[in-house]
Amino acid sequence: MGWFSRTREQAPCTVEISHCFESLHAHLRLDNGAVIYPGDEVQVHGGEIMAPFGEIVVESRTATITRASGLERLWTRLTGDFEVMELCEFSFSEEVIL
Repeated sequence: MGWFSRTREQAPCTVEISHCFESLHAHLRLDNGAVIYPGDEVQVHGGEIMAPFGEIVVESRTATITRASGLERLWTRLTGDFEVMELCEFSFSEEVIL
């Protein structure tokens, strides 16, 4: 890993989309055991996956992992805490805003 260069790698992955009353989620598992580090980007290839209500859809896909450069990784670690604090500023309520 260089300070300024980014690298790319392909990885097989499994995508699980749940659209059920009990759980609404999307999970990605990299099947080759690759680890994602701060600043890395993952792009899953293929069309949109739609799960009808009440179902869970599981598909095998290929993903491209773009590894962050050393400088990007350092910047992400230094500023990541501030971005998490931004999430704390939002709240969810039942009020309707018109």
